[in-house]
Amino acid sequence: MDPILGFMGTTNMSHNTNLMIAAAATTTTTSSSSSSSSGGSGTNQLSRYENQKRRDWNTFGQYLRNHRPPLSLSRCSGAHVLEFLRYLDQFGKTKVHTHLCPFFGHPNPPAPCACPLRQAWGSLDALIGRLRAAFEENGGSPETNPFGARAVRLYLREVRDSQAKARGISYEKKKRKRPPPPLPPGQPAISSSPN
Repeated sequence: MDPILGFMGTTNMSHNTNLMIAAAATTTTTSSSSSSSSGGSGTNQLSRYENQKRRDWNTFGQYLRNHRPPLSLSRCSGAHVLEFLRYLDQFGKTKVHTHLCPFFGHPNPPAPCACPLRQAWGSLDALIGRLRAAFEENGGSPETNPFGARAVRLYLREVRDSQAKARGISYEKKKRKRPPPPLPPGQPAISSSPN
């Protein structure tokens, strides 16, 4: 038995806290052993995106194990993903004004208010993108991916629209920069550097 898990079993912490600490201890042990085994060369280090994706995947797995009754990934649906997103709202840091708030629709309110803190739409959108990719990387098929379910897409759109109204911020897609059109044949290219 792992000494960390054995020690945690003797304390009076709640079951959820035990699981979260065990996951953190495992992640810390794994990352420290992998960094020491790579010899500090940096070639085996994952990108920031890959690390975040792994952490998100582990967090979702932890959520499924803590669910009552526990859920297996194969039985997970879009409804469970929505439940997970709503659970995450309690840890949000973005002020989302209610319709009754005098600052509803103001991007920079002049005073504090009692409106709830929520997860920002952009954070949820990025999270779902990472979890969707992680699901398929871990053997799931795109057709059964609960993170790509229609209900999840509709929920994200609803969150985006409601937060845009409540915070007075528009979430417009960024315009892609188009490359300059190709030159017609026979026309010389203009050089910007002196010869």
